[in-house]
Amino acid sequence: MKSKKHTELSRTHQVLLVDDDPSLLRLLSLRLTAIGLTVETASSGEQAVSLVPQFKPHLVVTDLRMGGMDGMALFQHLQQHYPLLPVIILTAHGTIQEAVNATRQGLFGFLTKPFDSKALIAQVEQALQMGGWPQADSEQSAQQDWRSEIITRSQSMEQLLQEVKRVAQGDASLFIHGESGTGKELIARAVHRVGPRCNKAFVAVNCSAIPAELLESELFGHVRGAFSGAVSAREGLFQTAHGGTLFLDEIGDMPPLFQVKLLRALQEQRVRPVGANQDIVVDVRVISASHHDLDALVADGSFRQDLYYRLNVVTLTLPPLSDRREDIPLLANYFLTQLAPRYGDRVKGFSAESLDALVQYDWPGNVRQLQNVIEQLTALSTTPIIPVKQVEKALKEKRALVPGFQEAREQFEREYLMELLRRVSGNVSQAAKLAKRNRTEFYKLLKRHHLEPSRFKQDSASD
Repeated sequence: MKSKKHTELSRTHQVLLVDDDPSLLRLLSLRLTAIGLTVETASSGEQAVSLVPQFKPHLVVTDLRMGGMDGMALFQHLQQHYPLLPVIILTAHGTIQEAVNATRQGLFGFLTKPFDSKALIAQVEQALQMGGWPQADSEQSAQQDWRSEIITRSQSMEQLLQEVKRVAQGDASLFIHGESGTGKELIARAVHRVGPRCNKAFVAVNCSAIPAELLESELFGHVRGAFSGAVSAREGLFQTAHGGTLFLDEIGDMPPLFQVKLLRALQEQRVRPVGANQDIVVDVRVISASHHDLDALVADGSFRQDLYYRLNVVTLTLPPLSDRREDIPLLANYFLTQLAPRYGDRVKGFSAESLDALVQYDWPGNVRQLQNVIEQLTALSTTPIIPVKQVEKALKEKRALVPGFQEAREQFEREYLMELLRRVSGNVSQAAKLAKRNRTEFYKLLKRHHLEPSRFKQDSASD
């Protein structure tokens, strides 16, 4: 009868085992798979946190003493984010009191090492009968899925997510400010998912990636024959997002001429496709984002003040990765898990020294750069555990420091302007003609990049 009970439990139940001792992890895995349960393993608390949203365990069994995020910290994280998920802690005799205290906080149970197999299986069966994740799928998961892409245990990020949940319930325009690579689109998607428009479309567009002459057609659409190449009518992204959310990323790079048209569309909730004679009513919530300081752009005249106020009803500010270093191990292990289908399971994790090196690095490219580095490490690693020397090498190499698209564009723009000024010895009129821009616009570009024409006159004289 007991084996039949195991079989009934095993059909749908999954257990996540967490321990930094490979031999104990292997032993636990063998004992639980022997009764038919589906088992996944993690060698650290950080890796376990990244696995939970994908694996969706019905039970977590974790060691108490581990490097980095220990069993108690893991339990507290799971209790906060998945309160219905039962957790069993394995503890040595010297730490029983900690486990006893944890049971008062909601821990399902604990086992002292060395433990008896029958006692382990009995406690696992009791925990699985609680049905932790099936309930979470219908109740808790529905509440937590909106933030499932955001991997964090940082207090500043948790406060930000609480703000996200609050502002999502309204319909005010929202502006997200943060450095390149901090995850502005992920926050925008979270706002959409937890808000009342979650069942409608979420449409994202990068304003800096679309040529100025095509931006109006891309957002508002066009009719057939509106311009050369318009062989058929096309719906704009405002219409595609009707009823849902439109995310305008890098809004600070939007051309001044189009800013007027966007302001009108937001005020009147109507758009007019290029070449059309009539407006189309649209209902969208607009979320915008930029790594630029929009106040500075308004001050120098390159961004309209009235549009700024229309977009910036509520502001959310994303911290750089260097201000949330406690998230770096979590993110590193999460990316490692995400890369497993592409590179196989040959890379299992990081050495403690490797994680320390990742945590100490400044990450000018933020989370996006960290993701690129983890992929490089995964692709090149010849050992299951990534050593610190490989991490240090990756952080020193230029490819680990490749800037984002917008950073590269700004760098090119600045170098281009400097070259023009050198050629004409700082003469702004001549430089503007070479760039095919009027003097006013050219001066704004120089101001944005903090370039003084007079300095290039001096440079020329010294040559």
